[in-house]
This record gives sequence, structure tokens and C-alpha cells, in this order.
Amino acid sequence: MSETLPGKGAPWADTRARMLEMAAGDVKWRDGKAAVYVFNAGEDVEQVQKEAYAMFASENGLGPAAFPSLARMEREVVANGLALLHGPEGAAGAMTSGGTDSILMAVKAARDFARKVRGVQGPLNLVLPRSAHPAFDKACLVMEIEVRRTPLKEFLADPQAMEAAVDDATIMIVGSAPCFPFGLIDPIAALGDLAERRDLWLHVDACVGGYIAPFVRMNGGDVPPFDFEVPGVRSMSADLHKYGYCAKGASTVFFRSEDLKKHMIFEVGDWPAGRMTTPTLAGTRPGGAIAAAWAIMNTLGVNGYREKHGQVTAAREIIEAGVKARGFTVIGSPQLGILAFTRDDVDCMAILGKLYERGWVTSATSQPRGLHLMLSPVHLSVAQQYLDDLDWATQAARGQTGAAANVGYAR
Repeated sequence: MSETLPGKGAPWADTRARMLEMAAGDVKWRDGKAAVYVFNAGEDVEQVQKEAYAMFASENGLGPAAFPSLARMEREVVANGLALLHGPEGAAGAMTSGGTDSILMAVKAARDFARKVRGVQGPLNLVLPRSAHPAFDKACLVMEIEVRRTPLKEFLADPQAMEAAVDDATIMIVGSAPCFPFGLIDPIAALGDLAERRDLWLHVDACVGGYIAPFVRMNGGDVPPFDFEVPGVRSMSADLHKYGYCAKGASTVFFRSEDLKKHMIFEVGDWPAGRMTTPTLAGTRPGGAIAAAWAIMNTLGVNGYREKHGQVTAAREIIEAGVKARGFTVIGSPQLGILAFTRDDVDCMAILGKLYERGWVTSATSQPRGLHLMLSPVHLSVAQQYLDDLDWATQAARGQTGAAANVGYAR
């Protein structure tokens, strides 16, 4: 018999106890055992997330006239992001519910720009490297746009292969900063040159890197140009609820100019309640997500983010050196918080399964078969524990073959 709504409600204390019981089998992410899905910047950040979200949990960002506080907070969050990503004078953006939402909005804007400004008729296409996120495929499925994925060169986008795939019906080319599978920053400067030369819309997917790369650079990291400082970049996506450490779901989508952004906006007037305008796909926009993002940014500030991201890169460097010493090959030269590594003598999917037995919930790559970590500040304190368990898991997995992992990543 399927579950039904109870006829009589239970006291909150009883309902809360049931919820905690259901969560007993979840990954112990507060202990650092998750390297995917959760960005754990510590109890201090978690407290700000929850309290700020709760303060505005009932407010609705759909109504800026009713809630000018949310409108102001969103403007300031967007301005903060644009400042970090070298947004030029006149650049614009908006908050969305997540990376998929931000990407869908950027694709929608590029599509409408192609139709209304460039006058492109007939079928459209989007060109992106094989490593780009499936959120672009989802956007193209919704809008009936052909997806053209191109081969990688040393695990990075290949500008020559991408140029060979574009034509007059190409609405967008894509680079990642970094890509999720390998944590590597595509050659955005070269893609920007291509975009300028062929008059193409270049979108940089910085959903993972947008709120960590600027601070890694401030900390002395060698981060190549990847944002609006590259003249060919017209739009970007950057997730606040990833390395911005804001509450889920919160992301940002940015445009080089207000004229480009206007192609994202929805306006409907032919119904009995008058004109309705929304900046993104959503109608109701949770006030809690906007408020929590503003609160985290203002609580951490530049120095706080530099400190948190210093812990992330330190954890990555320790684990990177550790896995290399254990016979793994690190894929490419990661610079931020993602690390992917592989080996030929033991099936990495079997290792992944063994690590799960020790409570680790991490991700994997399928081509090549490898292990994948997206690190948070908390992982600095458990890096050696992970390496010790990796030793055990590798030995336990010898001679075994693991099933292909589900390596999808929700945005």
C-alpha cells in the first residue's frame, strides 16, 4: 500500500525524530566523508546559511516591490560576482536556482540573440567540448537545438576542433573553468580569439570555478584568464552554492552587457492579470536562497574566502601528492578544488566501491575510469584519513572489477 497523507498530524518533535531517523543512513558529510554534492566550509558557514535562509524563508523574490530587501541583496550579490570576474562597465546578471538554470538562461539568451539580432533562421546548433556539462544538452533538448560535442586535446577543449564544427547556425560555443570531470580550465583565451574572429557567442561555464578561481589567484595560484577579462566572453555561469559556500539553490548568470542580458528575460502580457516579467525561468524565487547568499558573502568577505579556498587547495595538493606516490596518475594539472586520478593495474570502479564501504561518497570518471574528488575546506583535516583508506581500498580491490559508477552530477 502506498504512503498517504496522515489524517491527523503529528507533533513536530515526533516528525523531527522521524526525519533524523531517515537521515541516519546518509553520508556523514560533516565528517568530511563526501567529496561531491556538498560543499562543507565548516560549522560557522553552515550556521550563517541556515539562520539567514530562515530569516527570509517565506519571502518571494518574484515581488521586488513587495520585498525591496531581496531586490537589493540580489543586486549586491550580482555586483560582487561581476567584480570578481572582471565584469566590464555595463555588465549585468541575475541570480538563479543553480547551474543548470544559469546555463539554460544563457543558452536561451544566445538563441534569441541569434534569431532577433543575427537573423538566423532554421535549425540551430551549439558547439562544446566533450567535457562540458550535460546541462547544455538539457537546455538544447528543451529548445530543440543540435548539440555538437568535439574531441578533447590533452583533456582540454580543442579550439581547432571546435572551429571545424561551427557554422552560420551556431548560436554558442562553450568553455569550462573548470570542467567537472577533470577539474581543468579550458583554454578560454584561445576560445575567446575564436569567438571574436568568427563573431561567436562564447559562454564560460564557471559553475564550479567562478567563486574559487579569483581567490586562488589572489593566494598566488597560477590561474589563466578565464572570465570577462577575455574580450570574446559574452556570458558566464557561476554557482554560489558551490565554492561560494552559499545555501542551495543559488547560482549566478552574467552577461557582458545589458543588451545581451535582455534576451534572457521573459515577458508575458496576454492574460487577465496584466504583464508579467521574470528575469529567469522561475516564477517564485525563494527569498531564503538570495538572503543566505548575501549573508555568506558579507560574512566571509575577501579574506574569509581566501582562507577557505587556501584550505581547499592545500587539501588538493596533499591528496594529489599522496595519490601519485601510491601509483595513480593525476589527469592533467588541476589548479582549483577538483582532482581526478586513475591507474591501469587496479579497476578504479572497484576501488570506489571499497571506499564506499568505509563511508566515503565520492565521484568517478568513466573515460578514463578513475576516481574523482571535489574538495571542500573540511577535507584538509581528513586528507590523510582518505589516503589511508585509499591504500586499504586499492589493496582490497585488486583482482576485482567494479560496475560503472553513476558519475552524473546534479546542478
